[in-house]
Amino acid sequence: LVNAAGLTSRGSLLDTTPELFDQHIAINLKAPFFAMQAAVADMTARKAPGTIVNIGSNCAHGGPPYLAPYSAAKAGLAGLTRNAAHAHRFDRIRINTLNIGWTATEGEDAVQRAFHDAGDDWLQQAAERQPMGKLGQPDEIADFVVFLLSDRSGVVTGSVIDWDQNVLGALD
Repeated sequence: LVNAAGLTSRGSLLDTTPELFDQHIAINLKAPFFAMQAAVADMTARKAPGTIVNIGSNCAHGGPPYLAPYSAAKAGLAGLTRNAAHAHRFDRIRINTLNIGWTATEGEDAVQRAFHDAGDDWLQQAAERQPMGKLGQPDEIADFVVFLLSDRSGVVTGSVIDWDQNVLGALD
């Protein structure tokens, strides 16, 4: 199972409505919870090992002020990953989360234009400010997810992996 759905609409601590908060929890936390529940129930009923990868976000560590409900929900997903991985490790079900950093997608382009008044050159400007000179690429993420789903990732379970070019906690 790969839980990859996500909602990234904007809201700060002060302007997020209960409805917006509930939307983020529903898409970014509740849906993965119940998808995992169904998958784990099936795997355990069949006594079959399995693998689950949740797509998280580096915003789970805090995130920008305008992503408060998103950050809260993704932080919950990281905790859920560890909880479920611990609970089902002897069922041979591996559960991990990949916390994605800034990635060049069509959705990100739409968000940058809608919420941040970005022009046609926003991606080039953003890439130039990144340590590796680019934003993450969807195919790179897909390759990493396939690795986590495969037997090549070994016994890894309960891990929340930061897939990003910026180092958490490091400051210049």
